[in-house]
Amino acid sequence: MYPVKPQTFELVRYADISGVSGTGVVAEGCVFTDGSVALRWHGANPSTAVWPDLDSILAVHGHRGATVVRWLDVSEMEPVPGTDLLPGELTHILATGRRTHHHPPAVASA
Repeated sequence: MYPVKPQTFELVRYADISGVSGTGVVAEGCVFTDGSVALRWHGANPSTAVWPDLDSILAVHGHRGATVVRWLDVSEMEPVPGTDLLPGELTHILATGRRTHHHPPAVASA
């Protein structure tokens, strides 16, 4: 299912497996109404790329859950009746059926 209007997000990286992008917010992007995605990387060498969909980005840059999508405009997304008391991101999942890929990596205990 495609969004009714473009939706913005950040890529948040919990662990920098490649040693290049660092951790925290490493990129920002927009999912367009046809499902394609523009992604702008932060850092010393910023770049912009267009991808066919969000799943393709996460397949390459997700690092097995070390990088997740954080939706920025969840308050403007279409609500589902009966979900008004749920957090914005959960409301978005229910409204669009789109997974957010928000699974922080497990933390190893010492």
